Amino acid sequence: MAPIIRPRRLRSTPAMRRLVSEVRLDPADLILPMFVKETLSQPAPLSGLPGVVQHTLDSLLTAAREAVAAGVGGLMLFGIPEIRDESGSQADDPDGILNRALRLLRDELGDETVIMADLCLDEFTSHGHCGVLDETGAVDNDATLERYASMAIAQARAGAHVLGLSGMMDGQVGVCREALDDHGFTDVVILGYTAKYASAFYGPFREAVDSELVGDRKTYQQDPANGREAMHELDLDLAEGADIVMVKPGLPYLDVLAEVATASPVPVWTYQVSGEYAMIEFAAAAGAIDRERAIEESLIAFKRAGADAILTYWATEVATALNGGVR
Repeated sequence: MAPIIRPRRLRSTPAMRRLVSEVRLDPADLILPMFVKETLSQPAPLSGLPGVVQHTLDSLLTAAREAVAAGVGGLMLFGIPEIRDESGSQADDPDGILNRALRLLRDELGDETVIMADLCLDEFTSHGHCGVLDETGAVDNDATLERYASMAIAQARAGAHVLGLSGMMDGQVGVCREALDDHGFTDVVILGYTAKYASAFYGPFREAVDSELVGDRKTYQQDPANGREAMHELDLDLAEGADIVMVKPGLPYLDVLAEVATASPVPVWTYQVSGEYAMIEFAAAAGAIDRERAIEESLIAFKRAGADAILTYWATEVATALNGGVR
């Protein structure tokens, strides 16, 4: 007998598929990570991230304007200073490269977009870790929190709308929220990196920030084997006042993203990290996959899993395409 129920009816034409699509991408869902390096006189391409550069302040502003014109929802800034030391002193220096970049974008773009700052010490320390080291060489959680509080105030003063707490220190959300509120920055948003895993997929990012890291970050970033632990971290971040929460990386942790999205009363974002980006770019360059389709499919996967917004290095390109432009 011929089947009565035919799901293929809803796949018959592009118009029909579009009409019944369960999730959609929108330019406002996309956030562009950007790197600004203090010592550059011109943008520097990154071999591990084709199409991505370390910016000068001038090229950063140009690229930011392009992203805003394409409808990208926000910009996440990472700073690479000329001088690094044990405590990452440039991180909260008002004249440090990241804070100068934040001021520049806020002065030029105002509230036209959402300007975000990575709040972590790894780009600023001579040892490359996300915190202050104790006498044994281990990351001192509570001493690091003091540095994070100072960074939060500096980044808020520089004009950041959102602070991305990516260091995975216990108590980081609560300490930064208290510091911000005590200094009158009650409207500055805290993005808690709730589930940030100790992942191999960060590899190309190390080049992007000229990482000085020796060793690994397994004592503070989450173990890839653990999913339930992410829900414990979610409860803690919410209790400490996180306004938005994050799962990072993206594709290897879609199960965690889906569970966090189901449980979270606040927006949930994910970060399509450097290794995810590089895999698609290099596979496409080798002719192994269709680049545009793979990019779109990967982003749709995040939306299907429950992400409200996605940090991706393709943000401007995809936003332009969604608005009817050509990739």
